Amino acid sequence: MSEKPSGDLRQRIDKWLFFTRMVKSRSLAQALLNSGHVRVNGLAIRKSSFEVKAGDKVELSLERRDLILIVKAAGERRGPFEEARQLYEDLTPPRAETERLNMFEQAQRVPGSGRPTKKERRETDRLFPGVGGPDADWQDD
Repeated sequence: MSEKPSGDLRQRIDKWLFFTRMVKSRSLAQALLNSGHVRVNGLAIRKSSFEVKAGDKVELSLERRDLILIVKAAGERRGPFEEARQLYEDLTPPRAETERLNMFEQAQRVPGSGRPTKKERRETDRLFPGVGGPDADWQDD
């Protein structure tokens, strides 16, 4: 039984990303590394066999956000979030208020921008007689 002693804090970067729950699988971690979206101590890492140790600064460029993490420990398994949270320290600056919009808020149209809604078009048509006003041909009263 050649188990590594718990004092050895070096671990493959793909396993560490998986254990910290930054990615859903090791293959996704490897794809993230191969695409050049991971930097350790300022150096772009492209090999999943690169080993991280306590004190290393890991910068991730994920789809929706960029993260800056400091490695605190190597993981032994992919456990619950609270256990994974103990493996790193998050130094990511808080996002600006404009970036915190959810999908529904992003889909909302600012009044007066872009193509008018049907209600806005009717309000405009009422200003012009014969177009949408009381004497329009298409209206049935």
